Amino acid sequence: MNDFDFLIGSWDVANRWRKDFLDEASDWEEFPATSHGSRHFDGGANFDEIDFPTKGFAGLTLRLFDTERKEWSLYWASKRTGTLFPPVTGRFTEDGKGEFYGDDTHDGKTVRARFIWSEISATTARWEQAFSADGEKTWVTNWVMDFTRRG
Repeated sequence: MNDFDFLIGSWDVANRWRKDFLDEASDWEEFPATSHGSRHFDGGANFDEIDFPTKGFAGLTLRLFDTERKEWSLYWASKRTGTLFPPVTGRFTEDGKGEFYGDDTHDGKTVRARFIWSEISATTARWEQAFSADGEKTWVTNWVMDFTRRG
């Protein structure tokens, strides 16, 4: 239930995202962010706010642990839209990697979304987003965040 405790505190975040989230040949764009995470419900909930200063927007993620299903639901909200996106759900494996899946839309197309948390240490973490537009036959990794703990 404490899987996301590693995110507590402040982070510098190096971002890379594809200019076209559904095209694996699309160029990558890099930009910075800062994030601050907090723990709630004795570890059964986690919240972080991330600011993308060069992009002019921010976002929030709420993570809730379902004690019966033993899985997390991750909810993203963007300042740009003011809406809560559909959740991705999943869990961490024994090797410390978290995989989370959900249904969404992008540019009017139905997609399957996948979030992966990996490379977690006391001072670093990696988050990756990928979309599948063909029923999970292929995935396009379209956003990568490398977290480095602040001072």
